[in-house]
Amino acid sequence: MSIKQSELILNPDGSVYHLNLKPEHIATNIIFVGDQDRVDKISKYFDSIEFTTQKREFKTTTGTYKNKQFSVISTGIGPDNIDIVLNELDALVNIDLETRKPKENLTSLNIVRIGTSGSLHNDIPVDSFVIGSHGLDLNGMLHSYQIDTISNPEIENAFVQHTNWSAKKSYPIVIENSKELENRLKSDKTYQGITATAGGFYGPQGRILRLALQDNELNHKIDSFSFNQHRITNLEMETSAIYGLSKLLGHKACSINAIIANRANGSFSENPGKVVAELIEYTLEKLVE
Repeated sequence: MSIKQSELILNPDGSVYHLNLKPEHIATNIIFVGDQDRVDKISKYFDSIEFTTQKREFKTTTGTYKNKQFSVISTGIGPDNIDIVLNELDALVNIDLETRKPKENLTSLNIVRIGTSGSLHNDIPVDSFVIGSHGLDLNGMLHSYQIDTISNPEIENAFVQHTNWSAKKSYPIVIENSKELENRLKSDKTYQGITATAGGFYGPQGRILRLALQDNELNHKIDSFSFNQHRITNLEMETSAIYGLSKLLGHKACSINAIIANRANGSFSENPGKVVAELIEYTLEKLVE
């Protein structure tokens, strides 16, 4: 049965609606960044560039680095954008866009997010790198899908109990990364832990400007959580959505973040651009080893 035009929207040129991409435009090795300007900061290291396009905040450049093809895609901010990007990327490789039917032989993408984040612990300093062993979904986007096969109820239930999580909020979901990609990225330079993914930057991450929070102590509860040697190391807005949708769709995903702020001691990197550049070089080298 063909997927309806209203469900899988294509542009007049046959490209997917938001990303403005056709199947031949992307590699199977994908690097996600949030900021569209960071696409050029990665692709400048490429030996050759084959394709580039941009629509809205979604910028894509495909090229080759040390004989390996990569596509760098800016997702913008937040789990809602990840929902768009991952579903459309999957459609490019696993749905025949002419017949609008899923393919019999499915392609698995390798997806690495290079991001920035804030550490929740004194012992994970600014200018360090953190790999998300799991994504902790605090925003609820993944509840739109059937998630029973990807969740980790033991960790989730322990977190709910530890934080006295409000029943009015979406139930937290914990999703593991791709261990294959983690093993490629980790070294003695990296820290590992659960990456919490909020649905916003201010209240959802415990920042108070003029609005009171539902739970003033939530950040402390998050950074004091521990379960079977798992602790929550950092807080951002994309990782759990990437992990969850990748698992459901059969792709591999891992997130590595440059720590530019430390929420535990209130410090901020003196040169965040430098640490991001160092993370880009580090990640590219690890992915071509």
